[in-house]
Amino acid sequence: MPPESRPVPRFAAEPPHEPLPSGRLAETLQQELLGACLAIDPGDAGALGEVGEVAWYPERTWHGRTYVPAVAHTTSGLEVFGYVSFVRGDDSDGDPAELFAQADATGETADANPDWTIDICDEVIGAWHGADGAVAAMTLVWGRPLTGGEARIATAELGGTCVDQCPLEEGRFTLLAPDDYGGDTLEVAVWDAASRELARESLYAEDEEDED
Repeated sequence: MPPESRPVPRFAAEPPHEPLPSGRLAETLQQELLGACLAIDPGDAGALGEVGEVAWYPERTWHGRTYVPAVAHTTSGLEVFGYVSFVRGDDSDGDPAELFAQADATGETADANPDWTIDICDEVIGAWHGADGAVAAMTLVWGRPLTGGEARIATAELGGTCVDQCPLEEGRFTLLAPDDYGGDTLEVAVWDAASRELARESLYAEDEEDED
């Protein structure tokens, strides 16, 4: 095969290895996430309210840290989104170590936007430095399709190249992919078992609408 004209990291993160968090692990992660929620300033959205049940998304591991995204609704009608990251412990129980949580809140929810086909959250967690000073934003993307129960896998595409993919678990997916690189930005697509595309969304849908 000829050399790549524009090298970019593909499938940089490990695929999910564990089921969605439950039991003691879920309790530990929830405690960290709720701690991060205390630092959220909802701003113009109003009071945060009480955080409800946490929906966990598939874990992904990159550079030695495992990232577990989450979403929860609050009693004030906002949506809390964020992640907990950790290093897998070496003891016999495999307890997580060096935990870190990041959380934010938004009033832009899927219920308030019936035109959405995929409900997506994203957070930049690192950088990949390419040639000539170009830098890709390594971005954690998690979400769920809003097109029914046929979706089986989600992909992240950068400039028409698939740079990550993840099977859906309980209707949820997590991707970790380079974004904003060489003039290209990420798009997320979901597919059925026969590899038919069901829906596609850009991480920058609101910006594109504003430009139009």
